[in-house]
Amino acid sequence: MSDPPALSRRRLLGAAGSLGLAGAFGAGATGTALAADGQGVVPVNWPALGSYSGADAAGTRVTAVLAGSARYLIGPWYAATYTHYLPDGHIDLRGTDERAVRLPAMAAVAAATALVTDVYDPRTLSAANATVRTRNLIRTLAARHLANNPDPGTRWGGGWQTALWAYYTALAGWLFWDRLDTTAQGHLVAMLVWEADRLTTGDGVHLIGTGGDQLYMTRRDGTVVTPGDSKAEEDNWSAAALSLAAAMMPCHPHTARWTRRNIELLLAAAARPADLTSGRRINGIRPASWLQGTNIADDGTLENHARLHPLYMVAFDQSLYQGFVFGLANRAAPRAALHNIDRTYAALVDKPFPLPGGGTSPIYRVDSAEIHYPEGNDWGTHFPFYFGNFDLLVSLTGQDRGISPSAAVWEQRHNEAQLSLMARFPDGRTYGAAGENTYYGREHRVGVMAGQTYLTLFLARNETGDLLRWR
Repeated sequence: MSDPPALSRRRLLGAAGSLGLAGAFGAGATGTALAADGQGVVPVNWPALGSYSGADAAGTRVTAVLAGSARYLIGPWYAATYTHYLPDGHIDLRGTDERAVRLPAMAAVAAATALVTDVYDPRTLSAANATVRTRNLIRTLAARHLANNPDPGTRWGGGWQTALWAYYTALAGWLFWDRLDTTAQGHLVAMLVWEADRLTTGDGVHLIGTGGDQLYMTRRDGTVVTPGDSKAEEDNWSAAALSLAAAMMPCHPHTARWTRRNIELLLAAAARPADLTSGRRINGIRPASWLQGTNIADDGTLENHARLHPLYMVAFDQSLYQGFVFGLANRAAPRAALHNIDRTYAALVDKPFPLPGGGTSPIYRVDSAEIHYPEGNDWGTHFPFYFGNFDLLVSLTGQDRGISPSAAVWEQRHNEAQLSLMARFPDGRTYGAAGENTYYGREHRVGVMAGQTYLTLFLARNETGDLLRWR
C-alpha cells in the first residue's frame, strides 16, 4: 500500500497547517495551561504537548493503518451509510443498538485523530469535508443520548455496553472540541457525565447498582458466576469512560468518585487468584481486601465465549489506552491500568499449548505473524492488528520486560501483516471475505484501535520526551 500524502508532512498537534489548527485552538496556541471552559471541560492544550514526527518504524506502520482506515470510514463508509439530514439537522443513525451507535462512534475517533494530527489522507475526500462529516457523527451521537434526548424511539444509553459508546463519542469530541458549537459540547458533557455517574453506583461485586452485571467471572469462594465468560472486557471498557470523564473535567464535583471507580474497575478487570492474598497496594487500594473475585487465571490467560480466547486477552488494550487519555490532559494515569498486563503478555508469547496435529506452540507462533488459537476462534481468521496494536502498547509501557522475543519484534510482524491485508484494496479498508472477521464493525474496530494507538505513540515518542506517566 502506497504511503498517503500526509506521511510526507511533519505532524505537530496544534501547529498551523492546511487545517488551520492554530486558530482553532485559541488560547492553547500560547502553550500555557488551559482553564475549564463554560462546559467544565479543560480542552487539550496541543501546543504544550510538543510534537511527534511519526517517522520511526512502528510509527510509520501505525500511521499508514490510521490514514487508510480513517479515509475509508469517513469516505466510502460514511457516504453509503448517511445519505441525508433529518429535519432537526442531524444525520439518521437508523437505530439505537450497537450497529447504529458504536460503529459511527469508532469511526469518529479514527477520523478525528487523523484530522487533528495531520495524518488524514485527503486523496479522495478533502480535509474540510472530512471535518464536516466527523462533526456530524459526534454531534448526532451526543444529541441522541438519553441525557439529551427525551424520545424513547431514538435515544440510546443506560445499557450493558453504552459506557464504551459514550467513551468513543466523547473522546472524538474532546479531540474536536474547538470545532464543535456550544450545544454539541454541552450534549457531550451531559452524555459522559450520565454514563460515568451510573458506573459509580456499583459496589465491590456489581458493575452498576447492587444487582445485574457483576465484576467477576469467578467469586472469591470459587463459585463461577459466568462460566467461560470473563468480565475483564466489560470492566475495562467501563473504566475507560470514567478515565475520560476525569481527564476532561478535572474540577467536576464528581471527579473524585470517577477516579476511585476507575481504579476499582481496572483492578477487577485483571484480577487473578494470587491477587486475593497479595499484600501489595495499588493506587491506594489493597486488592486482597477489595477484590471479591477474579477474571483471569494466574498464568494470565482468560476465557470468553466458552474458550480460552486470545482476542479477549489483547482486549486489555483498553486499559493501556488510559496512558494517552490522561497524557492528553498532561496528567499521570493510574498504575492500576498496568496491573497483570505483563502476565497476560507472557502467556501470549511464551506459554505452550497443544497443536491439533501434535506438539505444542505458544499463541504467538514462532517466527511468524500467525496466531495459534488453542480452543479455536469464533470471530474469524484474520486479526493481525488486534495483536500488533497490543504489542505496541505493551512495548511503549514496558510490560514486556524479560519476555523474548520482545513486544517490538511482534509488533513489526503483526502490523506488517495488517498492512498486507490493507494493500489488497485501494480505499483504505482491511477486510474482504466475511470469514476473515465476522464482526459487523470490523473496519471500525481497526480504525478506533489505530487512532488510540497513534495518540499513545504521540505521547510516548514525543520530541519533548516520553509523556506517558503512571502514578
